[in-house]
Amino acid sequence: MRKASRMKLTNRLVAFVTMIVICAILVIFIGGALSFRKLGQNALVHYLDGVVSVIDQEIFEPQGPQALSRWLPTLLKASNVVTLTVTDNNNQIFDFKSDQVVPDPNVLYRHQYKLPSHANYQVIITAIPLYSEFTYSLGAMSSISLAMLIVILGLMRGVHWLRTQLYGSELLEERGRMILAGRVEQYAQGNDYEWPATASLALDQLIGELKDARQERSRFDTFIRTHTFLDQLTGTANRVLFDSRLQSMVQDQDNHGAVILLRLSDWDELCAQQGRTVAEELLQDISVILSNFIQRFPDTVLARYFDAEFAILIPQQPAKEIKLFTNQLLNAVERLSPPAPMEKDNWCHIGVTYFHSGDRRGRIMDEVDTALRSSQLQGANNWNSFTKDHQWDKSRGNVRWRTLIDKTLLQGGPLLYQQPIIMAANDHVMSYALLARIKDDNGDIIKASNFMTAVEQVGYSVRFDRAVISQTLQLLKQQSGTNSYAVNVTTVSLRDKKFVKWLRDELLQLPRPVLNRLLLEVSENMLVKHLDAIRPVLRMLTGLGCKLVVSKAGRTIVSTYYIKDIKVDYIKLHRGLVRDIHQRQENQLFVRSMLGACANSDAQVIAVGVESNKEWRVLQQLGVVAAQGRLFAAEQPILREPNA
Repeated sequence: MRKASRMKLTNRLVAFVTMIVICAILVIFIGGALSFRKLGQNALVHYLDGVVSVIDQEIFEPQGPQALSRWLPTLLKASNVVTLTVTDNNNQIFDFKSDQVVPDPNVLYRHQYKLPSHANYQVIITAIPLYSEFTYSLGAMSSISLAMLIVILGLMRGVHWLRTQLYGSELLEERGRMILAGRVEQYAQGNDYEWPATASLALDQLIGELKDARQERSRFDTFIRTHTFLDQLTGTANRVLFDSRLQSMVQDQDNHGAVILLRLSDWDELCAQQGRTVAEELLQDISVILSNFIQRFPDTVLARYFDAEFAILIPQQPAKEIKLFTNQLLNAVERLSPPAPMEKDNWCHIGVTYFHSGDRRGRIMDEVDTALRSSQLQGANNWNSFTKDHQWDKSRGNVRWRTLIDKTLLQGGPLLYQQPIIMAANDHVMSYALLARIKDDNGDIIKASNFMTAVEQVGYSVRFDRAVISQTLQLLKQQSGTNSYAVNVTTVSLRDKKFVKWLRDELLQLPRPVLNRLLLEVSENMLVKHLDAIRPVLRMLTGLGCKLVVSKAGRTIVSTYYIKDIKVDYIKLHRGLVRDIHQRQENQLFVRSMLGACANSDAQVIAVGVESNKEWRVLQQLGVVAAQGRLFAAEQPILREPNA
């Protein structure tokens, strides 16, 4: 993989030009100094050759050797000659020694001459080279100094001009660095000064097309999931999604709840007399009423089961609450005025049945259909409940729940269980998912799916999340290994300013390697619903080093654009999508769509609730990065420290 250079283009060119100019100046200086020295030495040799030639001519005179002492010393003193000796066959004829002070004897020039006309005569000369005692003179070196000044000023001006001309390339390079760092949205549009302009415009166009392609991909994925699992008229779930959720619910342990079926009478006659448009408007009005009513219960599924039937799946609620809900629902629907030929007092009927873990989906739907037919036989708008030998009814009021949760929090918080998340590539443990449990007065362990609704209803979400996260942080501090832990946090807590401030202060006390081992899970449905409110909090948590996990992905049909908006690290599929995925092509299509939405991001998909090898093989073929479920390991309790 290529890596971007860390040195700017302008700095490279400036450094190159400066180095070339400095090297040229150095070469000129060295060459000038050597030439200057060579010229001085040649001038001295030429002058000394002339002195020797004069001595050779004077020796021809009758009194030549004796006359040397009269005129030669004066000439030598003016010539920087330190010593001069004339010998005749080793007999010294003339010897001259100057009284001039020599600062450095090593610089003296020494040479021995033989007179051309008198072969037996030798002249030995020691002289000071020319320019050896000269120092810098402004007047003498003014031209060179001026040339150097001009070169330096020209270099500075040239560098400034070069930087000005290449400023646009620096802007383009900086933009490229920011895009490589992942800040595409902030640098989608280029500066007008970027250069080359064609590259900048091309980059703008490509980023715009990429943004449109991503949005189109998100819309297309949402379109696929919508047409696969949603009813196109009412926007509620269709029969495929409802049956999948119900099947997943009854296959999990310790689950219970109710199925409600609402049917409109004389539907075919209404379509024949009033037309399809009037009939569909009635269905939309009923859908709005049902959608508003189910908001009080979490994890509720509303579906248009047939043309004139609506099915509601309400998990983890006691029979008393279901009866109250059904009465209120029937009263709200009766306020509508059905068009003819529907009878105002006999057009809407409801059937109710209860289920718990281990029941068959087909039998549950037969029971609720039987209860609905019984209400139709009464001849009026009514509802009826299917009578079962073992109705699941663990009714516990808000007061009892509040007392139990208060007791749990005062005793140090809920019990924590852990379940490993196994990587698909090498079967190694990627992380551990922390699951909260509480113990009732009888000593029975209650799962989070059974008490989290009560926690929200009594207003203890913030206190509960604080207790769970405190235990998680204590666990991270105690373990110095590489184990990471994923803990769920509700959007109610993330919207609470005091909780966010407390969480920030707690995280700031931990080193970054520890924070990198903390994974915070947020439910997809609540995340999308409150995205604008909690986006700054999530960015703050990821900025501190924590990893963000979106759980229960696929429980509702929402846009996946949040993946790139808040830079999700992991996405956990809802267990209803994973259950029997090898037999459900629509669930495989949904998982492929989710994987495609994560293709251009760092988010990775994790499957939850894997129970069989067939499911695991299909998930591996689809491309999930890891999985969690009883196929690998069951939930194991985490023992508390004595001082916890």
